[in-house]
Amino acid sequence: MTSATSSIRAVLRASAALTACLVLGASATAYAAAADPAPSVRVNYHDLNLATEQGTQALYERIVLAARRVCAASDIRILAEVAAAQVCQAQAIAHAVRDVNSPQLAALYSAHQPQG
Repeated sequence: MTSATSSIRAVLRASAALTACLVLGASATAYAAAADPAPSVRVNYHDLNLATEQGTQALYERIVLAARRVCAASDIRILAEVAAAQVCQAQAIAHAVRDVNSPQLAALYSAHQPQG
């Protein structure tokens, strides 16, 4: 297995871990499988009011930053790794937005998607 293939697999595992481990409340916690530890990050939003535009925007920014941290390409010179990281980030953000189940957050996410 090449270094690029290994890195791509790690990025894809990170995407799955972010999706599984985004904490969608102040007290919920998820754990990655012990046999295949992957990076994860907790995104809290108990301090935000999702009924407001500011609260929704703040949560969306937190989700995007978390996805970028967990799904970062380790070597930007390897285009396949960069592409895999971008896919990982997009999937992680989509899953997190879906899991929050907020119409306001879903609308904001939709507004950030390429129109095509």
